Amino acid sequence: MSKLKKITRKIKRKYPKIEVSEKDGCVRLCGELNNWDDIVAAGQMAVNQDFIGVLNDIKLKDFVEPKIKQSIINDKKYDGRNLDVLVIGGGVVGCAILRELTRYDLKVALVEKESDVACGASGRNDGAIHVGIDLHGKSKKLAYLMRANPLYEKLSEELDFKFIRTGQYIAFSSWKFLIGYLLLKSRAKHNGIHGMKFISGKKLKELSPNINPKTKFAFYYPSGGSVCPYGMTIAYADNAVSNGGEIWLDTCVTDMNVKDGKIVSVKTNRGEVYPKVVINAAGVYADKIAEMANDRFYTIHPRRGTNSILDKASVERYGNLSISMYGNAKKNAKLHTKGGGVVYTVDGNLLIGPDAVETPNREEIFTTADSINTVLNRQQDILPKLNGSDIITYFTGVRASTYEEDFVIQMGRKTENFVHAAGIQSPGLSAAPVIAQDVADLAVKYLQNSSPVTENQNFNPKRKGVTELRSLSLNKRDELIKKNPDYGEIVCRCEEISKGEIIDALNLPLKVDTVDGIKRRVRAGMGRCQGGFCQPRVLKIISELRNKEYCKIAKKGDGKIILGKTKGEE
Repeated sequence: MSKLKKITRKIKRKYPKIEVSEKDGCVRLCGELNNWDDIVAAGQMAVNQDFIGVLNDIKLKDFVEPKIKQSIINDKKYDGRNLDVLVIGGGVVGCAILRELTRYDLKVALVEKESDVACGASGRNDGAIHVGIDLHGKSKKLAYLMRANPLYEKLSEELDFKFIRTGQYIAFSSWKFLIGYLLLKSRAKHNGIHGMKFISGKKLKELSPNINPKTKFAFYYPSGGSVCPYGMTIAYADNAVSNGGEIWLDTCVTDMNVKDGKIVSVKTNRGEVYPKVVINAAGVYADKIAEMANDRFYTIHPRRGTNSILDKASVERYGNLSISMYGNAKKNAKLHTKGGGVVYTVDGNLLIGPDAVETPNREEIFTTADSINTVLNRQQDILPKLNGSDIITYFTGVRASTYEEDFVIQMGRKTENFVHAAGIQSPGLSAAPVIAQDVADLAVKYLQNSSPVTENQNFNPKRKGVTELRSLSLNKRDELIKKNPDYGEIVCRCEEISKGEIIDALNLPLKVDTVDGIKRRVRAGMGRCQGGFCQPRVLKIISELRNKEYCKIAKKGDGKIILGKTKGEE
Protein backbone atom coordinates (compact mmCIF):
# COMPACT_ATOMS: atom_id res chain seq x y z
CA MET A 1 0.00 0.00 0.00
CA SER A 2 1.37 3.44 -0.97
CA LYS A 3 2.11 6.08 1.67
CA LEU A 4 -0.70 8.29 0.31
CA LYS A 5 -3.22 5.45 0.59
CA LYS A 6 -2.20 4.86 4.22
CA ILE A 7 -2.64 8.54 5.01
CA THR A 8 -5.99 8.55 3.21
CA ARG A 9 -7.28 5.55 5.16
CA LYS A 10 -6.18 7.04 8.46
CA ILE A 11 -7.87 10.39 7.79
CA LYS A 12 -11.05 8.99 6.25
CA ARG A 13 -11.57 6.69 9.21
CA LYS A 14 -12.17 9.79 11.32
CA TYR A 15 -13.20 12.33 8.67
CA PRO A 16 -14.89 10.39 5.83
CA LYS A 17 -15.87 13.51 3.85
CA ILE A 18 -12.33 14.81 3.52
CA GLU A 19 -10.64 14.33 0.15
CA VAL A 20 -6.95 13.41 0.23
CA SER A 21 -4.68 13.80 -2.80
CA GLU A 22 -1.11 14.51 -3.81
CA LYS A 23 -0.14 17.89 -5.29
CA ASP A 24 3.42 18.82 -6.22
CA GLY A 25 4.85 16.31 -3.76
CA CYS A 26 2.59 17.48 -0.91
CA VAL A 27 -0.42 15.89 0.79
CA ARG A 28 -3.45 18.02 0.01
CA LEU A 29 -6.65 17.95 2.07
CA CYS A 30 -9.96 19.36 0.80
CA GLY A 31 -13.51 19.45 2.09
CA GLU A 32 -15.43 21.05 4.94
CA LEU A 33 -15.63 20.39 8.69
CA ASN A 34 -17.64 21.92 11.52
CA ASN A 35 -14.81 22.28 14.03
CA TRP A 36 -11.46 24.01 13.67
CA ASP A 37 -9.70 21.58 16.02
CA ASP A 38 -10.77 18.75 13.70
CA ILE A 39 -9.26 20.60 10.72
CA VAL A 40 -5.98 20.96 12.61
CA ALA A 41 -6.08 17.32 13.68
CA ALA A 42 -6.61 16.20 10.08
CA GLY A 43 -3.62 18.29 8.99
CA GLN A 44 -1.46 16.73 11.69
CA MET A 45 -2.53 13.26 10.57
CA ALA A 46 -1.36 14.07 7.03
CA VAL A 47 2.25 14.75 8.03
CA ASN A 48 4.60 12.18 6.53
CA GLN A 49 8.33 12.43 5.92
CA ASP A 50 7.91 10.99 2.42
CA PHE A 51 6.03 14.13 1.38
CA ILE A 52 7.29 17.71 1.20
CA GLY A 53 4.51 19.20 3.28
CA VAL A 54 0.80 19.46 4.01
CA LEU A 55 -1.59 21.67 2.02
CA ASN A 56 -4.58 21.80 4.32
CA ASP A 57 -7.38 23.41 2.31
CA ILE A 58 -10.24 22.11 4.46
CA LYS A 59 -12.83 24.86 5.01
CA LEU A 60 -14.44 25.63 8.35
CA LYS A 61 -18.20 25.64 7.94
CA ASP A 62 -19.82 29.09 8.17
CA PHE A 63 -16.44 30.75 8.76
CA VAL A 64 -15.30 33.60 6.56
CA GLU A 65 -11.63 34.33 7.05
CA PRO A 66 -11.15 38.01 7.96
CA LYS A 67 -9.36 40.14 5.43
CA ILE A 68 -5.78 40.99 6.28
CA LYS A 69 -5.62 44.07 8.47
CA GLN A 70 -3.76 46.84 6.71
CA SER A 71 -3.28 50.60 6.75
CA ILE A 72 -5.84 52.90 5.18
CA ILE A 73 -2.96 54.52 3.28
CA ASN A 74 -3.29 53.90 -0.44
CA ASP A 75 -0.72 55.96 -2.30
CA LYS A 76 2.03 55.44 -4.89
CA LYS A 77 4.98 56.31 -2.67
CA TYR A 78 7.05 53.28 -3.69
CA ASP A 79 5.59 52.68 -7.14
CA GLY A 80 8.16 51.71 -9.76
CA ARG A 81 11.01 51.16 -7.28
CA ASN A 82 13.68 48.67 -8.39
CA LEU A 83 15.32 46.62 -5.64
CA ASP A 84 17.86 43.84 -5.34
CA VAL A 85 15.99 42.27 -2.41
CA LEU A 86 12.57 42.84 -0.88
CA VAL A 87 11.91 41.37 2.57
CA ILE A 88 8.26 40.82 3.48
CA GLY A 89 7.55 41.03 7.22
CA GLY A 90 8.88 43.29 9.98
CA GLY A 91 9.24 40.74 12.74
CA VAL A 92 12.56 39.85 14.35
CA VAL A 93 13.50 37.46 11.53
CA GLY A 94 12.63 39.94 8.78
CA CYS A 95 14.50 42.81 10.45
CA ALA A 96 17.52 40.59 11.17
CA ILE A 97 17.56 39.48 7.52
CA LEU A 98 17.46 43.10 6.37
CA ARG A 99 20.39 43.94 8.62
CA GLU A 100 22.40 40.99 7.25
CA LEU A 101 21.68 42.12 3.69
CA THR A 102 23.06 45.60 4.41
CA ARG A 103 26.48 43.98 4.78
CA TYR A 104 26.48 44.06 0.97
CA ASP A 105 26.21 46.83 -1.64
CA LEU A 106 22.60 46.09 -2.45
CA LYS A 107 19.35 48.02 -2.71
CA VAL A 108 17.27 46.37 -0.01
CA ALA A 109 13.93 47.19 1.57
CA LEU A 110 11.52 45.61 4.02
CA VAL A 111 7.74 46.00 3.86
CA GLU A 112 5.62 45.79 7.01
CA LYS A 113 1.85 46.20 6.97
CA GLU A 114 1.75 47.68 10.50
CA SER A 115 2.88 51.13 11.66
CA ASP A 116 5.93 49.68 13.43
CA VAL A 117 8.10 46.59 13.44
CA ALA A 118 7.53 43.72 15.89
CA CYS A 119 3.75 44.15 15.98
CA GLY A 120 3.06 40.44 15.44
CA ALA A 121 4.49 37.38 17.19
CA SER A 122 7.91 39.03 17.62
CA GLY A 123 6.44 41.62 19.97
CA ARG A 124 4.04 39.25 21.67
CA ASN A 125 6.13 36.46 23.16
CA ASP A 126 7.91 35.85 26.44
CA GLY A 127 11.40 36.84 25.28
CA ALA A 128 12.97 33.59 26.51
CA ILE A 129 16.19 32.48 24.83
CA HIS A 130 15.71 28.75 24.85
CA VAL A 131 18.04 25.95 25.83
CA GLY A 132 16.84 23.26 23.40
CA ILE A 133 16.33 20.34 25.80
CA ASP A 134 12.79 19.81 24.47
CA LEU A 135 13.71 19.75 20.75
CA HIS A 136 14.14 16.78 18.45
CA GLY A 137 17.73 16.12 17.45
CA LYS A 138 17.05 16.20 13.71
CA SER A 139 14.92 19.35 13.63
CA LYS A 140 15.91 22.61 12.01
CA LYS A 141 14.68 24.28 15.18
CA LEU A 142 17.42 22.64 17.25
CA ALA A 143 20.15 23.20 14.66
CA TYR A 144 19.41 26.92 14.39
CA LEU A 145 18.91 27.40 18.12
CA MET A 146 22.19 25.78 19.07
CA ARG A 147 24.10 27.96 16.59
CA ALA A 148 22.33 31.13 17.74
CA ASN A 149 22.24 30.76 21.54
CA PRO A 150 25.97 31.48 22.15
CA LEU A 151 25.83 34.66 20.02
CA TYR A 152 23.61 36.71 22.30
CA GLU A 153 26.26 38.36 24.48
CA LYS A 154 28.06 39.74 21.42
CA LEU A 155 24.83 40.68 19.62
CA SER A 156 23.37 42.52 22.59
CA GLU A 157 26.60 44.51 22.92
CA GLU A 158 26.73 45.33 19.19
CA LEU A 159 23.08 46.30 18.85
CA ASP A 160 22.59 47.72 22.35
CA PHE A 161 19.58 45.66 23.38
CA LYS A 162 19.08 44.16 26.81
CA PHE A 163 19.99 40.50 27.37
CA ILE A 164 20.54 38.48 30.53
CA ARG A 165 21.71 34.91 30.88
CA THR A 166 19.09 33.77 33.39
CA GLY A 167 19.49 30.03 33.03
CA GLN A 168 16.46 27.76 32.93
CA TYR A 169 15.09 25.51 35.68
CA ILE A 170 12.82 22.53 35.11
CA ALA A 171 11.29 21.43 38.42
CA PHE A 172 9.84 18.05 39.37
CA SER A 173 7.23 17.26 41.99
CA SER A 174 8.00 13.56 42.42
CA TRP A 175 11.15 11.51 42.98
CA LYS A 176 9.93 9.01 40.41
CA PHE A 177 11.08 11.42 37.70
CA LEU A 178 14.66 11.10 38.91
CA ILE A 179 14.91 7.93 36.85
CA GLY A 180 14.87 10.15 33.79
CA TYR A 181 18.01 12.01 34.85
CA LEU A 182 20.32 9.88 32.71
CA LEU A 183 17.97 10.17 29.74
CA LEU A 184 17.86 13.95 30.02
CA LYS A 185 21.61 14.11 30.46
CA SER A 186 22.03 11.96 27.35
CA ARG A 187 19.67 14.23 25.38
CA ALA A 188 21.51 17.32 26.61
CA LYS A 189 24.79 15.84 25.38
CA HIS A 190 23.24 14.81 22.07
CA ASN A 191 21.73 18.27 21.55
CA GLY A 192 24.97 20.03 22.48
CA ILE A 193 23.65 21.50 25.75
CA HIS A 194 26.36 22.01 28.35
CA GLY A 195 26.39 22.60 32.10
CA MET A 196 23.22 20.73 33.13
CA LYS A 197 23.05 20.53 36.95
CA PHE A 198 20.94 18.77 39.54
CA ILE A 199 19.37 21.24 42.02
CA SER A 200 17.87 19.99 45.28
CA GLY A 201 14.44 21.06 46.46
CA LYS A 202 16.09 22.66 49.50
CA LYS A 203 18.33 24.80 47.29
CA LEU A 204 15.38 25.83 45.12
CA LYS A 205 13.47 27.02 48.18
CA GLU A 206 16.43 29.17 49.15
CA LEU A 207 16.37 30.75 45.70
CA SER A 208 12.59 31.09 45.61
CA PRO A 209 11.00 30.94 49.11
CA ASN A 210 7.42 30.59 47.80
CA ILE A 211 8.11 27.74 45.44
CA ASN A 212 5.75 24.76 45.68
CA PRO A 213 6.82 22.86 48.84
CA LYS A 214 6.11 19.60 46.99
CA THR A 215 8.99 20.32 44.60
CA LYS A 216 11.58 17.58 45.08
CA PHE A 217 14.36 18.71 42.72
CA ALA A 218 15.11 20.50 39.47
CA PHE A 219 17.51 20.45 36.57
CA TYR A 220 19.29 23.68 35.74
CA TYR A 221 20.50 24.66 32.27
CA PRO A 222 22.78 27.73 32.36
CA SER A 223 22.43 28.63 28.66
CA GLY A 224 18.86 29.91 29.07
CA GLY A 225 18.42 33.64 28.68
CA SER A 226 16.00 36.51 28.28
CA VAL A 227 15.66 39.49 25.92
CA CYS A 228 13.06 42.14 25.26
CA PRO A 229 11.65 40.72 22.01
CA TYR A 230 10.44 43.97 20.50
CA GLY A 231 13.56 45.75 21.77
CA MET A 232 15.74 43.26 19.93
CA THR A 233 13.67 43.63 16.76
CA ILE A 234 13.84 47.42 16.90
CA ALA A 235 17.62 47.21 17.40
CA TYR A 236 17.97 45.11 14.24
CA ALA A 237 15.71 47.53 12.35
CA ASP A 238 17.61 50.63 13.50
CA ASN A 239 20.96 49.13 12.52
CA ALA A 240 19.62 48.06 9.12
CA VAL A 241 18.35 51.58 8.42
CA SER A 242 21.65 53.13 9.55
CA ASN A 243 23.45 50.87 7.07
CA GLY A 244 21.30 51.85 4.09
CA GLY A 245 18.35 49.46 4.31
CA GLU A 246 14.85 50.86 3.94
CA ILE A 247 11.82 49.93 6.05
CA TRP A 248 8.46 50.76 4.51
CA LEU A 249 5.85 50.76 7.27
CA ASP A 250 2.09 50.72 6.62
CA THR A 251 2.90 48.76 3.44
CA CYS A 252 1.01 45.52 2.76
CA VAL A 253 1.73 43.05 -0.04
CA THR A 254 -1.49 42.46 -1.97
CA ASP A 255 -0.32 40.37 -4.96
CA MET A 256 2.62 39.33 -7.12
CA ASN A 257 3.27 39.13 -10.82
CA VAL A 258 4.96 35.78 -11.50
CA LYS A 259 6.09 34.74 -14.98
CA ASP A 260 8.00 31.62 -16.05
CA GLY A 261 8.79 30.63 -12.47
CA LYS A 262 10.10 34.04 -11.47
CA ILE A 263 8.64 36.98 -9.53
CA VAL A 264 8.60 40.05 -11.75
CA SER A 265 6.91 42.50 -9.41
CA VAL A 266 5.25 42.78 -6.01
CA LYS A 267 2.06 44.81 -5.59
CA THR A 268 1.38 46.74 -2.39
CA ASN A 269 -1.10 49.35 -1.17
CA ARG A 270 1.68 51.89 -1.78
CA GLY A 271 2.68 50.94 -5.30
CA GLU A 272 4.17 48.15 -7.41
CA VAL A 273 7.87 47.37 -6.87
CA TYR A 274 10.38 45.33 -8.88
CA PRO A 275 12.76 43.21 -6.76
CA LYS A 276 15.30 40.69 -8.07
CA VAL A 277 14.74 38.52 -5.00
CA VAL A 278 11.79 38.30 -2.59
CA ILE A 279 12.19 36.95 0.95
CA ASN A 280 9.09 35.65 2.71
CA ALA A 281 9.28 36.38 6.45
CA ALA A 282 5.56 37.13 6.74
CA GLY A 283 4.80 35.11 9.89
CA VAL A 284 1.21 33.92 10.06
CA TYR A 285 0.70 35.04 6.45
CA ALA A 286 3.75 33.19 5.09
CA ASP A 287 1.68 30.55 3.29
CA LYS A 288 -0.51 33.26 1.76
CA ILE A 289 2.59 35.06 0.47
CA ALA A 290 3.96 31.73 -0.80
CA GLU A 291 0.70 31.19 -2.67
CA MET A 292 1.01 34.63 -4.31
CA ALA A 293 4.49 33.54 -5.45
CA ASN A 294 3.15 30.21 -6.82
CA ASP A 295 5.41 28.39 -4.35
CA ARG A 296 3.24 27.12 -1.52
CA PHE A 297 4.17 23.73 -0.08
CA TYR A 298 3.15 24.20 3.57
CA THR A 299 0.19 25.51 5.56
CA ILE A 300 0.26 27.86 8.53
CA HIS A 301 -2.26 26.97 11.22
CA PRO A 302 -2.28 29.88 13.70
CA ARG A 303 -1.79 29.06 17.37
CA ARG A 304 -2.75 31.71 19.90
CA GLY A 305 -0.86 32.15 23.16
CA THR A 306 -1.41 34.49 26.11
CA ASN A 307 1.21 35.81 28.53
CA SER A 308 0.70 37.84 31.70
CA ILE A 309 3.21 40.25 33.22
CA LEU A 310 3.45 40.57 36.98
CA ASP A 311 4.20 43.66 39.05
CA LYS A 312 7.92 44.09 39.78
CA ALA A 313 7.15 43.69 43.48
CA SER A 314 6.29 40.05 42.77
CA VAL A 315 10.01 39.29 42.29
CA GLU A 316 10.50 39.87 46.03
CA ARG A 317 7.83 37.28 46.77
CA TYR A 318 8.62 34.65 44.15
CA GLY A 319 12.27 35.14 43.28
CA ASN A 320 13.86 35.84 39.91
CA LEU A 321 14.04 32.32 38.46
CA SER A 322 13.01 31.35 34.96
CA ILE A 323 11.34 28.08 35.87
CA SER A 324 8.65 25.63 34.85
CA MET A 325 7.13 22.50 36.34
CA TYR A 326 7.72 19.32 34.35
CA GLY A 327 4.07 18.28 34.55
CA ASN A 328 3.00 21.31 32.48
CA ALA A 329 4.96 20.16 29.48
CA LYS A 330 3.69 16.59 29.83
CA LYS A 331 0.03 17.69 30.02
CA ASN A 332 0.41 19.76 26.86
CA ALA A 333 2.55 17.44 24.72
CA LYS A 334 -0.17 17.01 22.10
CA LEU A 335 -0.55 20.78 21.77
CA HIS A 336 3.10 21.23 20.70
CA THR A 337 3.83 23.56 23.59
CA LYS A 338 6.19 23.27 26.52
CA GLY A 339 3.31 24.24 28.79
CA GLY A 340 4.63 27.70 29.47
CA GLY A 341 6.48 28.75 32.56
CA VAL A 342 7.71 31.63 34.66
CA VAL A 343 10.20 33.90 32.91
CA TYR A 344 12.35 36.52 34.59
CA THR A 345 12.43 39.39 32.09
CA VAL A 346 15.23 41.82 31.26
CA ASP A 347 13.08 44.61 32.72
CA GLY A 348 12.89 43.04 36.17
CA ASN A 349 9.33 41.64 35.98
CA LEU A 350 8.12 38.08 36.11
CA LEU A 351 6.13 36.88 33.11
CA ILE A 352 3.92 33.79 33.09
CA GLY A 353 2.67 31.89 30.06
CA PRO A 354 1.86 31.14 27.36
CA ASP A 355 -1.03 28.79 26.72
CA ALA A 356 -1.74 27.28 23.28
CA VAL A 357 -5.07 27.62 21.47
CA GLU A 358 -5.54 26.71 17.81
CA THR A 359 -7.46 29.41 15.94
CA PRO A 360 -8.62 29.96 12.35
CA ASN A 361 -8.05 33.71 12.71
CA ARG A 362 -4.48 34.73 11.91
CA GLU A 363 -4.70 38.00 13.84
CA GLU A 364 -6.75 36.91 16.84
CA ILE A 365 -4.75 38.83 19.41
CA PHE A 366 -7.56 39.61 21.84
CA THR A 367 -7.11 38.15 25.31
CA THR A 368 -9.77 36.06 27.03
CA ALA A 369 -10.39 35.54 30.73
CA ASP A 370 -10.11 31.79 30.13
CA SER A 371 -6.57 32.15 28.77
CA ILE A 372 -5.48 34.42 31.62
CA ASN A 373 -6.88 31.99 34.19
CA THR A 374 -5.44 28.95 32.40
CA VAL A 375 -1.97 30.48 32.44
CA LEU A 376 -2.31 31.56 36.08
CA ASN A 377 -3.60 28.18 37.27
CA ARG A 378 -0.92 26.30 35.34
CA GLN A 379 1.93 28.28 36.88
CA GLN A 380 0.45 27.87 40.36
CA ASP A 381 1.86 24.34 40.06
CA ILE A 382 5.29 25.86 40.64
CA LEU A 383 4.32 29.05 42.56
CA PRO A 384 1.11 28.24 44.49
CA LYS A 385 0.74 31.76 45.92
CA LEU A 386 0.52 33.41 42.50
CA ASN A 387 -2.53 35.63 42.43
CA GLY A 388 -4.45 37.51 39.79
CA SER A 389 -3.72 40.74 41.66
CA ASP A 390 -0.03 40.26 40.78
CA ILE A 391 -0.86 40.78 37.08
CA ILE A 392 -0.42 44.32 35.74
CA THR A 393 -1.02 43.56 32.06
CA TYR A 394 -1.37 40.72 29.58
CA PHE A 395 -1.02 40.20 25.86
CA THR A 396 -1.74 37.58 23.24
CA GLY A 397 0.29 36.60 20.20
CA VAL A 398 -0.27 34.18 17.36
CA ARG A 399 2.43 31.66 16.44
CA ALA A 400 3.02 30.75 12.79
CA SER A 401 2.95 26.95 13.07
CA THR A 402 3.30 24.56 10.16
CA TYR A 403 1.89 21.05 10.43
CA GLU A 404 5.44 19.72 10.32
CA GLU A 405 6.18 21.88 13.42
CA ASP A 406 9.53 23.00 12.05
CA PHE A 407 11.14 25.98 10.34
CA VAL A 408 11.00 26.33 6.55
CA ILE A 409 14.30 27.91 5.49
CA GLN A 410 15.04 27.41 1.80
CA MET A 411 14.87 28.72 -1.74
CA GLY A 412 11.58 28.43 -3.58
CA ARG A 413 10.72 25.07 -5.10
CA LYS A 414 8.94 26.37 -8.19
CA THR A 415 9.74 30.09 -8.07
CA GLU A 416 13.47 30.65 -8.44
CA ASN A 417 13.90 34.15 -6.95
CA PHE A 418 11.88 33.45 -3.81
CA VAL A 419 13.27 32.59 -0.36
CA HIS A 420 11.21 31.10 2.48
CA ALA A 421 11.75 32.02 6.14
CA ALA A 422 8.47 30.49 7.34
CA GLY A 423 7.02 28.44 10.17
CA ILE A 424 9.04 30.53 12.62
CA GLN A 425 7.52 29.67 15.96
CA SER A 426 9.28 28.89 19.24
CA PRO A 427 12.28 28.98 19.41
CA GLY A 428 12.14 31.39 16.46
CA LEU A 429 13.12 34.46 18.46
CA SER A 430 16.13 32.62 19.90
CA ALA A 431 17.19 31.32 16.48
CA ALA A 432 16.56 34.54 14.54
CA PRO A 433 20.19 35.75 14.29
CA VAL A 434 21.34 32.61 12.50
CA ILE A 435 18.17 32.18 10.43
CA ALA A 436 18.87 35.70 9.14
CA GLN A 437 22.44 34.83 8.20
CA ASP A 438 21.41 31.76 6.22
CA VAL A 439 18.48 33.44 4.46
CA ALA A 440 20.62 36.44 3.48
CA ASP A 441 23.25 34.04 2.16
CA LEU A 442 20.65 32.30 -0.01
CA ALA A 443 19.54 35.63 -1.48
CA VAL A 444 23.11 36.80 -2.13
CA LYS A 445 24.11 33.51 -3.78
CA TYR A 446 21.11 33.78 -6.09
CA LEU A 447 22.05 37.34 -7.07
CA GLN A 448 25.66 36.29 -7.67
CA ASN A 449 24.48 33.93 -10.40
CA SER A 450 23.83 36.94 -12.62
CA SER A 451 26.27 39.60 -11.33
CA PRO A 452 28.92 40.03 -8.61
CA VAL A 453 27.82 41.15 -5.16
CA THR A 454 30.36 43.18 -3.21
CA GLU A 455 30.58 43.85 0.51
CA ASN A 456 29.43 47.15 1.98
CA GLN A 457 32.72 48.68 3.12
CA ASN A 458 30.82 51.19 5.26
CA PHE A 459 28.79 48.59 7.17
CA ASN A 460 28.74 49.38 10.87
CA PRO A 461 27.58 46.50 13.07
CA LYS A 462 27.10 48.75 16.09
CA ARG A 463 23.93 50.57 17.08
CA LYS A 464 23.40 52.95 19.98
CA GLY A 465 20.01 52.73 21.63
CA VAL A 466 18.38 55.08 24.11
CA THR A 467 20.33 55.64 27.33
CA GLU A 468 18.34 54.13 30.20
CA LEU A 469 18.35 56.73 32.95
CA ARG A 470 17.06 54.47 35.71
CA SER A 471 19.97 52.03 35.29
CA LEU A 472 22.61 54.74 35.77
CA SER A 473 24.30 55.64 39.02
CA LEU A 474 23.22 58.88 40.70
CA ASN A 475 26.47 60.55 39.62
CA LYS A 476 25.98 59.51 35.99
CA ARG A 477 22.38 60.71 36.07
CA ASP A 478 23.50 64.03 37.47
CA GLU A 479 26.09 64.44 34.70
CA LEU A 480 23.50 63.68 32.05
CA ILE A 481 20.94 66.09 33.50
CA LYS A 482 23.51 68.88 33.67
CA LYS A 483 24.23 68.39 29.97
CA ASN A 484 20.53 68.20 29.09
CA PRO A 485 17.82 69.15 31.65
CA ASP A 486 15.25 67.08 29.70
CA TYR A 487 16.71 64.00 31.42
CA GLY A 488 15.72 65.50 34.75
CA GLU A 489 12.03 65.74 33.83
CA ILE A 490 10.38 62.40 34.68
CA VAL A 491 7.40 61.66 32.43
CA CYS A 492 6.62 58.06 33.36
CA ARG A 493 6.74 57.65 37.14
CA CYS A 494 6.25 53.87 37.20
CA GLU A 495 9.23 53.13 34.95
CA GLU A 496 11.19 56.35 35.71
CA ILE A 497 11.33 57.46 32.06
CA SER A 498 12.45 61.00 31.35
CA LYS A 499 11.52 63.47 28.64
CA GLY A 500 15.07 63.19 27.31
CA GLU A 501 14.71 59.45 26.75
CA ILE A 502 11.42 59.93 24.89
CA ILE A 503 13.02 62.54 22.62
CA ASP A 504 15.94 60.16 22.01
CA ALA A 505 13.47 57.42 21.03
CA LEU A 506 11.81 59.75 18.53
CA ASN A 507 15.23 60.41 16.98
CA LEU A 508 16.24 56.77 16.45
CA PRO A 509 17.01 55.74 12.82
CA LEU A 510 13.62 54.05 12.29
CA LYS A 511 11.19 56.94 12.76
CA VAL A 512 7.97 56.08 14.58
CA ASP A 513 5.52 58.73 15.80
CA THR A 514 2.96 56.67 17.72
CA VAL A 515 2.43 56.51 21.47
CA ASP A 516 2.84 52.72 21.42
CA GLY A 517 6.02 53.14 19.37
CA ILE A 518 7.51 55.20 22.21
CA LYS A 519 6.17 52.75 24.76
CA ARG A 520 8.01 49.87 23.06
CA ARG A 521 11.27 51.81 22.82
CA VAL A 522 11.59 53.23 26.35
CA ARG A 523 8.75 51.55 28.36
CA ALA A 524 6.83 54.77 29.04
CA GLY A 525 3.39 53.42 29.98
CA MET A 526 4.44 49.85 30.82
CA GLY A 527 4.34 50.17 34.60
CA ARG A 528 1.60 49.56 37.14
CA CYS A 529 -0.63 52.41 35.92
CA GLN A 530 -0.25 51.32 32.26
CA GLY A 531 0.07 54.87 30.92
CA GLY A 532 -2.70 56.45 32.99
CA PHE A 533 -0.36 59.19 34.16
CA CYS A 534 2.20 59.57 31.37
CA GLN A 535 0.29 59.01 28.12
CA PRO A 536 -0.93 62.64 27.77
CA ARG A 537 2.60 63.90 28.37
CA VAL A 538 4.07 61.48 25.82
CA LEU A 539 1.46 62.73 23.36
CA LYS A 540 2.54 66.32 24.04
CA ILE A 541 6.23 65.54 23.44
CA ILE A 542 5.47 63.83 20.12
CA SER A 543 3.28 66.75 19.07
CA GLU A 544 6.00 69.30 19.87
CA LEU A 545 8.91 67.42 18.31
CA ARG A 546 7.07 66.37 15.14
CA ASN A 547 5.04 69.59 14.87
CA LYS A 548 1.83 67.54 14.59
CA GLU A 549 -1.61 68.27 15.97
CA TYR A 550 -2.72 66.09 18.88
CA CYS A 551 -5.62 64.69 16.90
CA LYS A 552 -3.24 63.45 14.18
CA ILE A 553 -1.12 61.38 16.56
CA ALA A 554 -2.03 57.70 16.80
CA LYS A 555 -1.74 55.25 19.64
CA LYS A 556 -0.79 52.71 17.00
CA GLY A 557 -1.57 52.30 13.31
CA ASP A 558 -4.52 54.43 12.28
CA GLY A 559 -6.08 54.55 15.75
CA LYS A 560 -6.12 58.15 16.89
CA ILE A 561 -6.10 58.92 20.62
CA ILE A 562 -7.80 62.30 20.32
CA LEU A 563 -10.65 62.33 17.82
CA GLY A 564 -11.02 66.09 17.54
CA LYS A 565 -10.92 69.46 19.28
CA THR A 566 -13.19 70.22 22.18
CA LYS A 567 -15.97 72.79 21.91
CA GLY A 568 -14.72 76.35 21.88
CA GLU A 569 -11.09 75.36 21.13
CA GLU A 570 -9.46 77.27 18.32
